[in-house]
Amino acid sequence: MKHILSVLVNNHAGVLSRVSGLFSRRGFNIDSLAVGITNNPAISRITIVVEGDENTVEQVEKQLSKLIDVIKVKRLDIEESVHRELALFKVNADTSVRSEIMQIAEVFRANIVDISEKTLTIETSGNTKKVEAMRQMLKPFGILEDVRTGLISLERGEKTII
Repeated sequence: MKHILSVLVNNHAGVLSRVSGLFSRRGFNIDSLAVGITNNPAISRITIVVEGDENTVEQVEKQLSKLIDVIKVKRLDIEESVHRELALFKVNADTSVRSEIMQIAEVFRANIVDISEKTLTIETSGNTKKVEAMRQMLKPFGILEDVRTGLISLERGEKTII
């Protein structure tokens, strides 16, 4: 089962290395990891998606909490939080298929962010299923490159990690 951990850390050099190192030392796999500063530039939020049973994830939470620069660790309830992922897809798009690809982008409410004679680069965001569905629709045209941010999450409503 997938679990989403939201981790607040001091925004210092080496913190991400210590957090990810904890996972590798324990033999845990990270499915997704996204990091960014918060409204307080001294604090960063790390969103980590891990797969494992209840005991495994509980161990991960406890180990993370012991790290010096970790301020708070919170497991997010999948139903009680909002999740998004950003993706860029560079697709073969000569003039014979360009309009078809642009229609697909429109259906997914995606944006064309770069265009050349032979390619389109499309930006999309949404839940992982939406991003994956768009990737599947673009696949027949030939995806030359793609990049995904990994999941970012916030709790719904008035709940916060702080």
